[in-house]
This record gives sequence, C-alpha cells and structure tokens, in this order.
Amino acid sequence: MIQIKNLHKFYGTGESRSEALKGISLEIKDRDFMVILGASGSGKSTLLNVISGLEPTDAGTVCYNGKNICEMNDREITLFRKNAIGYVFQQYFLLPNLTVDKNVKMGADLAKNKDYGSLIEAVGLAEKSKKYPHELSGGEQQRVSVARALAKQPSVLYLDEPTGALDEATGRMVLDLICKLQKELGFTMVMVTHNQNIAEMADTVISMNSGKIVKQYQNSNPKSAYQIAW
Repeated sequence: MIQIKNLHKFYGTGESRSEALKGISLEIKDRDFMVILGASGSGKSTLLNVISGLEPTDAGTVCYNGKNICEMNDREITLFRKNAIGYVFQQYFLLPNLTVDKNVKMGADLAKNKDYGSLIEAVGLAEKSKKYPHELSGGEQQRVSVARALAKQPSVLYLDEPTGALDEATGRMVLDLICKLQKELGFTMVMVTHNQNIAEMADTVISMNSGKIVKQYQNSNPKSAYQIAW
C-alpha cells in the first residue's frame, strides 16, 4: 500500500513562488487501478512525479509499505525507483538508435530479467522486434514504452497521459493492453489523464483542482477500453 500524507510541493522563489500541491493525503491499495483527473495546472502530473520519486517533496510523506521515500538520499531513491517503479510517458522517450528489442532490454536489464521477449510478444510487436522507433507508428512506440516499463517487473506502474498523443482507435488498443497486463501481472497502476471517460475503467478515481483533491470515488463495475466513450 502507498500512503501519502499532507504532501506539499512548491515551484519558484520569492514573489513567483507557487504551491503546486496543497496538503494532499491519499491511500493507494495494492493492485488498484487509480486514475487521477484534472485540467492543465491542477497538479495531477506533479503529484504523479512526487509519489513516483521523480521529484522531491517540500513537506509531507510518501510511504510504500511503511517506508518513507521522502527521507531517502539520492542513491536510495534511485535504487528504489530502479527496483519498484515503472513509468510510461506521453511522448514515449524511446532511444532512436536502438531497436524495439534493445529498448525493452534496457528496462529488463535493470531487473536482470531475461524473459523480456514475452513482453514484446504480449504487446503484439514480436514481428517488429528488430525495427527502430522511426519505423513504428505512434501506437506501436507507446506499446514499446509500456513493455520497457514492465520489463523492470515493477510493483507500481505510473502513466502520464499515455494516450494523449494517440488517435481514438490506437488509444483504446493501448489502454486495453495495459489493463490486461495489469490483471495478468498484478501490479498497482496509477494513471494521469485529462480524458474523463478513461476514469470509467479505473477502480479508484481522484479529481484534482488547484493542487487539491476535490473528489474521490470507487467504481463498482469498471468498464473496458472498448466500452467507454472517447
């Protein structure tokens, strides 16, 4: 379980200083699929970056099974993220000079995972494992980034607008794939999105505005990627 208490995050100094997170408290259960909604500037991506260890917090705690990552030094937080966290970005961030196989292997090597080929197959890219990113569609590149993140065998997968650069058909396909892999592999998943329809797929939904959580609820019957509106 991830327990977040009284989280504050500031940017800037002096008169330009602004508070991006204003005392956020939240619990994320193991194997939960949580969606965080909010308009641009609401603090949702900042929250994702802080609780995943990408950015430090200014106040508050983020505890993974009782261990507070806010107290970790640089070496400890790097090791924590290497061992426990997977991250999928909107813009893929694949290395252009590496093939599909080699991009996914980068994640696998961090966990000494030699069976990463099964993930490439699971995301439907076995026949394109020797292709380079520029030879793939946007949806295929995003599937590579998902496979790379999961090749680390993380306990928590964070996703920041993973369908933001995709068309509807490709976005649905990627979401369907991610949810199937979550059920199969059993990791916790936290996704930031501006698409409120995607919230219908989640177990838990958080809505943010101006650095605060303004609403939280559970879905009793989450929908599939092909059941939601777009």
